[in-house]
Amino acid sequence: MDKTESFVVIGIGQFGSALCETLVEAGQEVLAIDSNEEVINDLAGSVMRAVIADAQDEEALNDLSIGTFDHVYVSIGKDIEASIMATLIAKDLGAKDVICRAENRNHARVLQRVGADLVVRPEHDLAKRLIFAKLNPSLIDYVHISDDTTIAEVTVVNPRFFNKTLSELDFRNRYQVNVIAIVTKDDQANTLPAGEDRVEKGDRITVLGKTENIQHLNIQHLNEIIGEG
Repeated sequence: MDKTESFVVIGIGQFGSALCETLVEAGQEVLAIDSNEEVINDLAGSVMRAVIADAQDEEALNDLSIGTFDHVYVSIGKDIEASIMATLIAKDLGAKDVICRAENRNHARVLQRVGADLVVRPEHDLAKRLIFAKLNPSLIDYVHISDDTTIAEVTVVNPRFFNKTLSELDFRNRYQVNVIAIVTKDDQANTLPAGEDRVEKGDRITVLGKTENIQHLNIQHLNEIIGEG
């Protein structure tokens, strides 16, 4: 991150600890909250502030001014009631950005209903990511930006694409995706590609579109005919 922001992490289990560690490494201000004294003592030397408090105690969270922080992470594990109450209290106290960990789909739905700005299911999301990557081997990286929309970086391995312009390849009409960047083999990035820009073997193209269309582009058009030509 280029700037320092303030973060609250409520619930210091494995996920919460990882959040704190990553944020500290990024030079961010972190307030860690947990009811377990031993956990808080372990964190006290690394984060900006570590406090023993009950996530369901509105007065305690208000005294800590969590509503003034840039981001609040509710990373409570199996205590679903505490997770929901902490989320509700954070929003009531004016927190602008509340990100919550959910144990399951129903938990996620309730968190969304009480005002969570983003809900994550780490194990579920990681499993989906691993399988998606395994089934789409030419994908270098990707980000799901909604339930059905993805940005992906794909290696060009299809001989039919070599030395062709974007206009000739016509990604938008043929594959229903938009090319938003081209990175050459020598790492020269074109972040505003035009129709006359060419794609060469080994280039990396970044595409935006429906997830199913990106999968179709990757599997059918980039992988299956590597040996052709």
